[in-house]
Amino acid sequence: MASVSLQGISKIYPGEVHAVRDLDLEIRDGEFLVLVGPSGCGKSTTLRMIAGLENITEGTLKIGDRVVNDIHPRDRDIAMVFQNYALYPHMTVRDNMAFALKMRKVPKAQIEEQVRWAAEMLGLEPLLGRKPKALSGGQRQRVALGRAIVRKPAVFLFDEPLSNLDAKLRVETRAEIKRLHRELKTTTIYVTHDQEEAMTLGDRVVVMCDGWVRQADSPLNTYRKPADRFVAGFLGMPPMNFLEGYLETVDGKLGFASRDARLRLDEAPLDWLRGESRRPIVAGFRPECLELLDPAEGIEGQTLEATVQITEPLGSTMDVYLQTASGIRLVCRTAASPLEAGKAVAVQVLPENIHLFDPNEQGDSKSPTYYGRNLRVLESRGIAIPRLCTES
Repeated sequence: MASVSLQGISKIYPGEVHAVRDLDLEIRDGEFLVLVGPSGCGKSTTLRMIAGLENITEGTLKIGDRVVNDIHPRDRDIAMVFQNYALYPHMTVRDNMAFALKMRKVPKAQIEEQVRWAAEMLGLEPLLGRKPKALSGGQRQRVALGRAIVRKPAVFLFDEPLSNLDAKLRVETRAEIKRLHRELKTTTIYVTHDQEEAMTLGDRVVVMCDGWVRQADSPLNTYRKPADRFVAGFLGMPPMNFLEGYLETVDGKLGFASRDARLRLDEAPLDWLRGESRRPIVAGFRPECLELLDPAEGIEGQTLEATVQITEPLGSTMDVYLQTASGIRLVCRTAASPLEAGKAVAVQVLPENIHLFDPNEQGDSKSPTYYGRNLRVLESRGIAIPRLCTES
């Protein structure tokens, strides 16, 4: 096992296409780290640079104590599992799993022992004599896992390995990968665009966009305390709701106001915003943090009015898509119940569930892309927030 260190890593393709920008990341020995983000964010390019399949434009890459920028992929002591399995069709499962060991001239007895060990761990023993064309998608993926495991590398690399599987197999194989990591304790770097995979598998999640790291934290912290508006909107299904508005002060208390709502804000976390009345702000809240009430039950400072558009039953829960009077669309995840389209409701938003984002903040000064920083998260990390002039 080994740690992996990326220091100022960048990848620039011809035509000044910046795939990865100044990436600093320390991956601990034995950690399961997930790189997640939309297509084109740079996550697969990062993985391929670690594997040695892409040259590094700038920066230093270390596996353990060794700088590997110019080391051939086969000499980096890594094993990679690809999206398309990459099995040799003319070889049996046994030969596919043993191939890399044979290339290293490992003794036959040791090869047989390691192949049987990996096959037993993955339940592949009955399949060792078959060829890939006689296997299901899930079985092929397990063979690809076995081929990586049998080498006992210092680092495992996974490039969207479950994207070709159906929903049920994805869940089963995801659990299998998590079990294997718990048993083997090998440093693992996993790339996916599926946020559910990222949240369930990773010890730590790195959210990327446009080649930049937007946040690197534990799955729960990333979900509960998103560092910026992009992370807040990307993680979560359905995604976070956003309302554009401004801060207001009523009777000395700070609140949020928009065309559709006047919402109370917690006092303690917002002391640093006092005097910022009329400051433009974006309020965000998760669908599962909303509660639907009868309009007559609306609570001043905690509810806004909306109309039900459609509902999506999910079994014990359902997603309710709403529209405010000004045309803003919201979604609420609530317990399943009869609810007709066109019904007027009051949407309750508790102060502790509101995230605040600054629409004028450019985020990381190195990044050309704006998403809006989470003001509470920045303040909790001791990062100074620029003051704006107070309007009367």
